[in-house]
Amino acid sequence: MPLAPWRSPLARALHRNRAAADARYCQLATVNADGYPSNRTVVFRGFWQESNHLQIITDARSTKLAHLQRQPWGAICWYFRQSREQFRLSGEINVIDHRTPRPDLQQARRQMWQNISDNARAQFLWPDPGVPKADPAAFEVVPDPATIPETFVLLWFNPEQVEHLELRGEPQNRTRYQYEHRTGQWQVEALNP
Repeated sequence: MPLAPWRSPLARALHRNRAAADARYCQLATVNADGYPSNRTVVFRGFWQESNHLQIITDARSTKLAHLQRQPWGAICWYFRQSREQFRLSGEINVIDHRTPRPDLQQARRQMWQNISDNARAQFLWPDPGVPKADPAAFEVVPDPATIPETFVLLWFNPEQVEHLELRGEPQNRTRYQYEHRTGQWQVEALNP
């Protein structure tokens, strides 16, 4: 699949804001079992090769994974304060865990495990998240870069709609990118801000 037309503006925003520590953080919303949105901050881990898949990692024991098993759709909101741009993405989220049968997806998961720091790896060996805090000694773990724990999950966010709002200028610029399944093409439309 060719790169989506929203990839270039997003890549530009990431480049313009690369000096800001928070530029790699975005908000990911999923839907909980009661049908309510659940939002949290995640780290953007890059695109999978030359694709439109945004990569995020998560713990298999997290609530977001339970949400995605029931409803695989989510939304991302991403604000770049230096360039004053907002991206809102919605689409399907693919879960790539230790049970995923495809070798190419297991290779992507393995590659991501190798790319993250030891501190990030250690979190997947900590006690269960979201329960009463364990003894501090339980967090003193040393991960093995060669062994991927079952708790390590790679998420691929596949946008089907993206809105890009540039807050500079009079009037501001707002563009919607919509993927059309029927044609396999992205439709681009300028919107009122």
